[in-house]
Amino acid sequence: MEENTNGMSRSERRQNGRKRRRRRGCLRILGILLLILLGVFLYAYYELRQTTDTIHTDIEEDRITHTSRETDQVDLDGDAFSILLLGIDTDDNRSGQSSDRMQGRSDTIMVMTVNPEEQKTTLVSIPRDTYTEIIGRGNMDKINHAYAYGRAAMSINTVQNLLDIPIDYFVSVNMEGLQQIIDAVGGITLTPSMSFTQSGYSFVEGQPTQMDGAQALAYSRMRYKDPQGDYGRQGRQREVVLTTLNKVASFNSILNYQSVLNTMEDNVMTNLTFDEMVSMFLNYRSALTNIEQLQLSGYGTTMNGIYYEIIPDEELHAVSQQLKSELGIED
Repeated sequence: MEENTNGMSRSERRQNGRKRRRRRGCLRILGILLLILLGVFLYAYYELRQTTDTIHTDIEEDRITHTSRETDQVDLDGDAFSILLLGIDTDDNRSGQSSDRMQGRSDTIMVMTVNPEEQKTTLVSIPRDTYTEIIGRGNMDKINHAYAYGRAAMSINTVQNLLDIPIDYFVSVNMEGLQQIIDAVGGITLTPSMSFTQSGYSFVEGQPTQMDGAQALAYSRMRYKDPQGDYGRQGRQREVVLTTLNKVASFNSILNYQSVLNTMEDNVMTNLTFDEMVSMFLNYRSALTNIEQLQLSGYGTTMNGIYYEIIPDEELHAVSQQLKSELGIED
């Protein structure tokens, strides 16, 4: 058998040559795949930045800086922060026929505080009929009217006054548009805590149910058949919103990001910038997955023929103190 000076036979040299060609071929394929993935990532990054630029709005001129903060800016590299979540209900004749999809009343109002030190998020629901001072109007009214009068800035100022905490960011979502977002992520799965029928959909207690956008919206809106009334509705709203947020952040939704971004452009407004969103995702993931839910509660009364929710001072104080603790604020 013919051997070279290194003691290798011709067949061994051929075999080694084939192995080297296969390795080079695999490396070429890997390089091409990496280039494709990089291109997809850069395109998705560009599309995401374009979307966040579209949904971003500046409210600084109309927002009142809370006295507990010398500045309205927080450092998203470790500071605790708060977000006001507003669900805008435009499916109401009171909001008129405007083409502005973000016009209406904030019938879903939630305050989220995020504490990275304790790795914890607290989510508080505020009843839409809460009787309080509307900051910027100088009168007492239902808290959900603040958005109709002065959009996000007046809502922020009013909630800050009610809870005596700073609101750093806000996100408002058209509730009709939430239906489209849920459809874009392929629906969500919820387990009803009671059986009921709403808008032609039937929900069975304890039965996990895959819901499309229309079904989830109907699920979140029912209150008259709930023994807890509007508090039960607010609980379902939190359930729908949190489940949808988790689904939006899931791997499958990232793969289907284009549809999600398209629906967000028409139905979401926020003062968060793209860089701030990235910082939240990178620095607060653990805290954002550990959520404690609270319900601001009181009693109903009628004044001049109009229903209001009265929140007792002791209830407001207790919730305010907990949120201040989460934000690291001392009285």
